[in-house]
Amino acid sequence: MSFRNKTVFITGASRGIGKAIGLKLAADGANIVIASKSVEENPKLGGTIFSAAKEMEDAGGRALAVQCDIRFEDQVENAVKQAVEKFGGIDILINNASAINLSGTEQLEPKRFDLMYDINVRGTFMVSKYCIPHLKKGSNAHILNLSPPLNMDMKWFSNHLAYTISKYDMTMIAMGLSAELKKYNIAANTLWPRTTIATAAVQNLLGGDALIKMSRTPQIIADAASFILSRSSESCTGNSFIDEQVLAEEGITDLDKYSVVPGAQLYNDLFI
Repeated sequence: MSFRNKTVFITGASRGIGKAIGLKLAADGANIVIASKSVEENPKLGGTIFSAAKEMEDAGGRALAVQCDIRFEDQVENAVKQAVEKFGGIDILINNASAINLSGTEQLEPKRFDLMYDINVRGTFMVSKYCIPHLKKGSNAHILNLSPPLNMDMKWFSNHLAYTISKYDMTMIAMGLSAELKKYNIAANTLWPRTTIATAAVQNLLGGDALIKMSRTPQIIADAASFILSRSSESCTGNSFIDEQVLAEEGITDLDKYSVVPGAQLYNDLFI
């Protein structure tokens, strides 16, 4: 299925996984709405909504850069309004924006807790809420949350409880929407990597250069997302996908090209 003239609303698309997905779909002719905060480049993170928009247009798509902090309802509502005014509707929503803090319960400051919940949970919920009326009118409409399968192994709760439950909440939102929106043929699924992905979060917060070298590039998530979003929204819903699983279902099993360092030992991501 072609993405030509499909409109894709992506949160946190100025860099990393969100941008990689946008570039992949733009290359197939999609209209990409880059709903992110960054209008000035942070040297540690790289990229702005404007530089990402140019890259997506250069890739072959159309792009709309919208400054949007999804913690604030008025900004979400405005970003969705601009997207519809520019492109006529919304066919796909990708809830990618996320905050991470792996502190234990005693160490986690209330403001850091609130940041994760305002972005990961409330933000995901509110962006979905405002996109749903337009997805109902979309073609093969999909919601895809970048969140993990619900793994109840206590090791995922014991060290970073707040982050774990915030990401699981993102998954529960997708699962709930898959049931709530099935009658409208709007799919809702999640996607998560088996290995760590070479992003600013991994570089700056988790493991530096050493972990980057044991990671895959964001391209593997972009390719997996493209396959999921190509599937029928009537039947492909309510799933928690792992990137490797999606690619294997498409007959792609040689994944070495996605490694930052080909042949290197890979590091499993959280929740796997």
